[in-house]
Amino acid sequence: MEPIRSVTGRLAPLPMNDIDTDQIIPARYLKVTDKHGLGAACFSDWRYAADGSPKPDFVLNMPQYQGAQILIGGHNFGCGSSREHAPWALMGAGFGAVVSTYFADIFRSNSLKNGLLPVIVDEETHKQLISLAQEDPNTQVHIDLEAQTLTLPDGRAVTFPIDGFSKHCLLNGVDQLGYLLSLDDKASAYEGANSARINTHAMMQG
Repeated sequence: MEPIRSVTGRLAPLPMNDIDTDQIIPARYLKVTDKHGLGAACFSDWRYAADGSPKPDFVLNMPQYQGAQILIGGHNFGCGSSREHAPWALMGAGFGAVVSTYFADIFRSNSLKNGLLPVIVDEETHKQLISLAQEDPNTQVHIDLEAQTLTLPDGRAVTFPIDGFSKHCLLNGVDQLGYLLSLDDKASAYEGANSARINTHAMMQG
């Protein structure tokens, strides 16, 4: 996983509430274990007609939103069943962050583990971002992970929450396993320095 310091980019508005993971990536795509290519299937049932042709009125198919790096979702984004394929698909579609007023816990956890930044903002900021994106598709915002801020074009910065462990992993480009492996030297040093005490304790337990 590549380290993430910030995400800067244009916005794609999809302000529907309760967008669940089956809408983000339909169940028929869950057979794959490789994330490559899932971007084309992101929001597949909304994005394509029965014959496979793109629906021109869906936001990801609109020319003005091509290349957007930040998705503005509605409240309770990512609800429904747990599937890592959902953040895989969003990242494959070019998004580095999703902004909402609330994320389903499992989706938020899966996103943080895979390098997709879920940014929670207040309702006023959320409405402003949607309006900006709809009025001017060239609008850009800056998300600073280290400062935990989202900065709007007018310079106003709003803070967003993230737990310390997830923040550390994202900033350093490591997953949970990578973090544990990074502590191997410290664990070995501790065991070496305390081997006598550990052996004595083991014998007493035996």
